[in-house]
Amino acid sequence: MIDKKLLDILACPLCKSRLIYNKANQELICRADRLAFPIQDDIPVMLEEEARELTLEETDALYK
Repeated sequence: MIDKKLLDILACPLCKSRLIYNKANQELICRADRLAFPIQDDIPVMLEEEARELTLEETDALYK
């Protein structure tokens, strides 16, 4: 579980936009860059090379 205060201050390292917490997948999602940053041992890994690209279906689901 990620701390709400931490989530409030974290931003995408690429575009600086706000991130969405995906509890089920333990990821922080950037809508703008369509990237999901993993959370490992309750620590967000905010490295571009560690992020996975979201599928079109995952991106579409963020806007519903």
